[in-house]
Amino acid sequence: QVPLVESGGGLVQAGGSLRLSCTASGDTFSNYPMGWFRQAPGKEREFVARIATNGLHTYYGDSVRGRFTISRDNAKNAVYLQMNSLKPEDSAVYYCAADDLRTYGGTWSLPTAYDYWGQGTQVTVSS
Repeated sequence: QVPLVESGGGLVQAGGSLRLSCTASGDTFSNYPMGWFRQAPGKEREFVARIATNGLHTYYGDSVRGRFTISRDNAKNAVYLQMNSLKPEDSAVYYCAADDLRTYGGTWSLPTAYDYWGQGTQVTVSS
């Protein structure tokens, strides 16, 4: 198990920025690629970003590329999502997730590829 806790969500005006954090318990955090997903009401969970275990490789969904940045600090058991130039359509509950590479649940842009999830943090962008 990898307990995950997100924080940093809130209400922001369009064009503003937020930084989400996700912290993990235990001493195996550095073994897991980490991802961020989001889910708006009535919509499917959407891939936002992924970062490799060493932080050297990052991947982004088309709708956030160039505006969001994922990073991690393995010494702090934390992964971050810096969100800039926010738009109302970015409003959603944001989840961090850990990918246990010992299991395969599909391609890494799918929620099924991830084994452990946080409880989510709400981001609301007003127009």
